[in-house]
Amino acid sequence: MNLKTILITGGAGFIGSHLVRLLVNKYPNYKIINLDKLTYAGNLANLTDVENAPNYEFVKGDIVDADFIHALFDKYQFDAVIHLAAESHVDRSIANPMEFIMTNIVGTANLLNAARSIWKTSNLQPPTSNLFYHVSTDEVYGSLGNEGMFKETTPYDPRSPYSASKASSDHLVRAYYHTFGLPIVISNCSNNYGSHQFPEKLIPLFIHNIKNNKSLPVYGKGENIRDWLWVEDHARAIDVLFHNAKIGETYNIGGHNEWKNIDLIKVICKVMDKKLGRTEGESEKLITYVTDRAGHDLRYAIDSTKLQHDLGWTPSLQFEEGIEKTIQWYLTNEEWLNNVTSGAYQHYYEKQYASR
Repeated sequence: MNLKTILITGGAGFIGSHLVRLLVNKYPNYKIINLDKLTYAGNLANLTDVENAPNYEFVKGDIVDADFIHALFDKYQFDAVIHLAAESHVDRSIANPMEFIMTNIVGTANLLNAARSIWKTSNLQPPTSNLFYHVSTDEVYGSLGNEGMFKETTPYDPRSPYSASKASSDHLVRAYYHTFGLPIVISNCSNNYGSHQFPEKLIPLFIHNIKNNKSLPVYGKGENIRDWLWVEDHARAIDVLFHNAKIGETYNIGGHNEWKNIDLIKVICKVMDKKLGRTEGESEKLITYVTDRAGHDLRYAIDSTKLQHDLGWTPSLQFEEGIEKTIQWYLTNEEWLNNVTSGAYQHYYEKQYASR
């Protein structure tokens, strides 16, 4: 492909950092610009292995700042955007909906407007050399019963401020395609797991709590079901879609790997007991059941047949191997986990950029 300058938003986050690493290493002729606000979940320590690569550059900034975003697009003349920056924790969205509305909706609109401005889009002659790739979530589809799976044609039915804000951003992206001819692709992915995830999410939180003999709070009876995908497989899927997807299309990405929360937690407990030299069943004693979350969707399950059939992507890692590798990474990188939890990394990089 021709030399491309690609903007990746949220590239210091969990999924974003895995994607940045993949593209920087795989495509030395691409210029990867990583834009991140460096909130609590954005961590440049996730990217120390590529921070000095000649085809990589980090920019600190907020997608909610429209003037900043337009200036950034004017400076770099991006050929493509892969948009991952988002507030994504459901509990936080219940506590502070407006933060999610601003970042996930207004921030996405700012990026769409800037891309439209520099690409000179028209619904009569859409550009063929540009792409706005919007990374979304399966939560926009709402909740499933015991049967069925989310397809790309499943009607949206978001149940939390987080999923509603992501659904709104998806609709905006499609509207800019149909109205203005902006070349877009959307993907909706299931729950991710793997290394470098901020420990507010279930798997790293429970690994941390088990290690420190803290309570494992389980919503309701733990019967909510999620489809889990290894984060590096998600990054590979984005790579495949970025280069091969049909413009204007939506693709679901999933692991075909459904687990009840309580069953997943018991697997983590079992692996942790083995790795920590504890008696089997010891960590399960830390499980406590708490009042269920408001608007808690019962079940998510992704049908990724379209992606697999059309573009040949499949998950590379079985869950048993993936969860073992994930737990081992957090145990081996306890310093990373402690620094993230304490905010030490964030303070370090805040000082670094304040001095520039």
